[in-house]
Amino acid sequence: MAPSIDPRAPGKLPMHDLPTPEPESPLRPRKPYRFSTLCATVENPEMKDQYGSSSVPIYQTATFKGVHGEYDYSRSGNPTRSHLEHHIAKISSAAHAFTVSSGMAALDVILRLLKPGDEIIAGDDLYGGTNRLLTYIRTHVGVTIHHVDTTNPESLHPYIHPTKTAMVLLESPTNPLLKIADIAAISKDVKERAPDAIIVVDNTMMSPYLQRPLEHGADIVYDSATKYLSGHHDLMAGAVTCNRDDLAQKLAFTINSVGNALTPIDSFLLLRGIKTLALRMDRQQTNAQVVAEYLSSLGFPVHYPGLADHPGRDIHSRIADGNGAVLSFETGDKDLSEKIVGGTRLWGISVSFGCVNSLISMPCVMSHASIDPATRAARGLPEDLIRLCVGIEDPHDLLDDLERALVEAGAITLNASQNKYDRVPDDGPLTLAVQKLHLNGAEEMEWLISAPGKIILFGEHAVVHGVTAIAASVDLRCYGLTTPRRDNKLSIHLQDIDNFYHEWDVNSLPWDAVTPVAPGDEHPEHLDERLVDALNKRALDMISEEQKAAHGACLAFLYLYMILNKNEDHPIFSFTARSTLPVGAGLGSSASYSVCAATASLLAHRRITLPLPPVPSSSEHLHVSHQGRRAISPATAEEVNRWAFVAEKILHGNPSGVDNSVAVFGGALAYTRPGFGKKSGMEGIQGFKSLKFLLTNSKVPRDTKKLVAGVGEKKENEPELVNGILESIQSISDEARRALADPELPRDSLLSALSALMNENHQHLVTLGVSHPSLENIKEKTAVPHGLSTKLTGAGGGGCAVTLIPDDFKNEQLQDLINTLIRENFQPYLTSVGGSGLGILSPYPEHRNHGSRTLHAPEGLGQVTPPDTPTARELSPGEIVDRSEKSSSDLDPLRAPFLSTTVAELPSWASGLGRWMYV
Repeated sequence: MAPSIDPRAPGKLPMHDLPTPEPESPLRPRKPYRFSTLCATVENPEMKDQYGSSSVPIYQTATFKGVHGEYDYSRSGNPTRSHLEHHIAKISSAAHAFTVSSGMAALDVILRLLKPGDEIIAGDDLYGGTNRLLTYIRTHVGVTIHHVDTTNPESLHPYIHPTKTAMVLLESPTNPLLKIADIAAISKDVKERAPDAIIVVDNTMMSPYLQRPLEHGADIVYDSATKYLSGHHDLMAGAVTCNRDDLAQKLAFTINSVGNALTPIDSFLLLRGIKTLALRMDRQQTNAQVVAEYLSSLGFPVHYPGLADHPGRDIHSRIADGNGAVLSFETGDKDLSEKIVGGTRLWGISVSFGCVNSLISMPCVMSHASIDPATRAARGLPEDLIRLCVGIEDPHDLLDDLERALVEAGAITLNASQNKYDRVPDDGPLTLAVQKLHLNGAEEMEWLISAPGKIILFGEHAVVHGVTAIAASVDLRCYGLTTPRRDNKLSIHLQDIDNFYHEWDVNSLPWDAVTPVAPGDEHPEHLDERLVDALNKRALDMISEEQKAAHGACLAFLYLYMILNKNEDHPIFSFTARSTLPVGAGLGSSASYSVCAATASLLAHRRITLPLPPVPSSSEHLHVSHQGRRAISPATAEEVNRWAFVAEKILHGNPSGVDNSVAVFGGALAYTRPGFGKKSGMEGIQGFKSLKFLLTNSKVPRDTKKLVAGVGEKKENEPELVNGILESIQSISDEARRALADPELPRDSLLSALSALMNENHQHLVTLGVSHPSLENIKEKTAVPHGLSTKLTGAGGGGCAVTLIPDDFKNEQLQDLINTLIRENFQPYLTSVGGSGLGILSPYPEHRNHGSRTLHAPEGLGQVTPPDTPTARELSPGEIVDRSEKSSSDLDPLRAPFLSTTVAELPSWASGLGRWMYV
């Protein structure tokens, strides 16, 4: 490669080609070493090893003995790191070099040169972490950031201020669109207009081997040495270089003060990696050129400065010595890109680049996911973009693996006449990967979802402290309906909570505060408090203190909607929730709602899919038992359950996980909370027998968090008493579990055993202080004169009581009891336990029936349902909108009847819509 002359010393050798410090002979002057030789030759004439080691030793020590020595503490200086920094300076045309713990740590050190009121001009196509850190200093330091298109030097001119512009931050090529900035021209322009401005260049994509920005007017250059300088992804490091002594002093002060200098072991590893930098990059960029030309020949838009049609090719050739090993290309379809990325085998799916092995990723989903989707769109970052980071493998193997993935995804097809592959045109034959199946276009269709409530038969409150709880689903359900919109708004309608309705412009939501969870990843243990706070302050501030229930439901819904978004085009829909469960009565209404909200968001974001349902044995709807069949897969159920648990955390702070699991899986289960030195987790109770219960809502509000905290406080103050109660409740749960699962136990013996266990369990809960006078009143009314066993369920403190109804209990007696409870201003529900879990109305046309159906109220006593809900109010024009050329009736054929159907008729109406798929 032809060396560039150091502009500060015309006629002299460029700094990176300086000869080694050996003495020269007058008769035969030494020629300057080339870059690859400099890389392999790690020498510092001022630091000779006492034993003549051919490899720099690792000085793995924190402190050094003696006074006034060169080194005293490794935070401030270490011989291994000094060797490394001397070496990096030598290959970077730099007078000073510093190494720190990562590339972002390097940028952090540089940004500490700024002060409040300063302004930065930065590129509009930056690494996601850079964008995140710039956002932080804008918010917390008071620095103004101007993002501009750095491919045109003149685009910076309006933002350059003689005194306010303190820094210009460039990438070239940019990540991931490989746009080129003319570093020399920009540096010259800025210095003329703002002499004190510092030109900073992120050179990670090129490394010092291919580009040395200090030679073109930059003041500071930094690299994520994790990438090409190391080359093996076995360490994290950052490098900062400069030629100005004043800047070097400030950088050194910050590094020493905050203590983020590179460790001795990582310094050693980085030295080892740099020795092969030139060799690796020669092979990598050769391979990258082959891959780029191949993709371009297929007709994909490819971003790589080595291609003749790259708009910045001439500028790049002037300031760089090679094209690098990173390229990106567009497919025109995000789903297609996901198929391609997922279909590769040799290409590893990972963020980062610079390793000897090849990597593939989708920046908008991975490395750049922290950038707000609207910001990405404004900056022209395609959601379908695929980035390739090419390694040193055989290029034939790389192309073969990539070609197989393209074929399997349906991105290319064989042209038989020319015996080669061609890109499938956007308007060509649809393939499995790119066709928009009705099911996969989840955000474009209505979804009706339901989930059951629950009762905890035994072990509530004690479950928080490691005792096994026995829970079962009830045949009262929450329903959720998603309806597509076309007005860029998201809305929620909670008919059973003060008929609450609100809508948000999607772009107004606090996307800058969300860190999405990528598909396949699990939500962290703790909630994203930054997102919660942003939603409360910027999206839910219009909800009054009196609307606490609506606030919690909206917060859970918006949190799931945003954190599942993957930073793509936001699905736009209305979410409407209704419930045949009494809200807030302790029957798991929040968990049932959480399951519906989680399922709605997962479907709308296409994070779960549904298989074809089983072929029905008749034209009738499958019975709740499913005749032994399950349509919703265990994997889908598990995914829903994980996210429903997140919603429960928002609503309750520290949920046990029982409620949402019952709402998803149905039936009955035993649950033991992890972390108490015993076998934990959930186990279904096989052979669970159908039981009839009377559920009675006391209509007394309860504060779950306060009640749970009260039991915890009592345990701290009276440990012997409470631990004894917990042991007794564990014995009750164990006995109940055995009885429920015992197929040999006679029915009357089972009911008698459960009755006694319920009375005992309730008394323990009274001792723990979680009952309430209203619950005791209900217990008394069922015991005298009817002789029934009643206990509180759930959190207590009001809420709901459960009464076991024997098989031989007469209808007249039951009706008399119900009337008595109603006269006491309680609300009774007759139901059974152990039915289905999550249900989704089949999306397949042959299983949907949008026609109306005549509804009949239950005959006789049957099931005592909640009081009829008045017909829903007529929604304002802003709530149901003619959102496109389609009429609103085409978009939401279910929403109007869903809102107007009475609570008593809602289960029958929903069942009559078609075939439901259940867990």
